Amino acid sequence: MFFDIGPLELVALVVLAVLVFGPDKLPKVIQDTMNFIRKIREFSDSAKEDIRRELGPEFKDFEFEDLNPKTFIKKNLMSDGEMDELGLKEIRNGFDFRKEMAEVTDAVNGVEPTTSANGSSANGSSGSGSSGTPDKLRKPDRLDPGEAPPFDSDAT
Repeated sequence: MFFDIGPLELVALVVLAVLVFGPDKLPKVIQDTMNFIRKIREFSDSAKEDIRRELGPEFKDFEFEDLNPKTFIKKNLMSDGEMDELGLKEIRNGFDFRKEMAEVTDAVNGVEPTTSANGSSANGSSGSGSSGTPDKLRKPDRLDPGEAPPFDSDAT
C-alpha cells in the first residue's frame, strides 16, 4: 500500500488504535491529527513562499527539491548522453560488492575460489589452482597427528 505497510499491518494498526483510544475518542483523535498535519503543511508552504519572495524574481522557478545534490546534478549538469560519455553508468554498474565480499570471505576461510563458465576464477586469476591469497590466510590441507593448529594472535 503506502510506506511499506501491508493490508494486514494496517488492520493491526486500526485495531490497536481502537483498543488504545476507544471507539468513542478515536474520531476526535483522528480529527485532531488531521488538523495538526494541515497546520504543518500550511506552515511549510508559507515558509517556502517567504523564501521565494525574499530570493526575488530571478528565483521564481526555484524548487526546493533541487537542493538535493543528486537532483541538482541530474537536472543542471548532465543529460543522459553526458553520463554515457563520462562512463558513469559503466562505473556504477561495474561494482559488484557481493563478488568482492565473497572473494574476501573465501580468502579468510581458505576456500579455493570458484571458477566461472569462461574459465576465469572469481578473483580474476586464470584458475591455475592458486587462490592468490597470502600463505597466512590459507589453511593447511591437513594437520599432522599431534600437531597443534596455528595460533593467530590477531584473531584472539
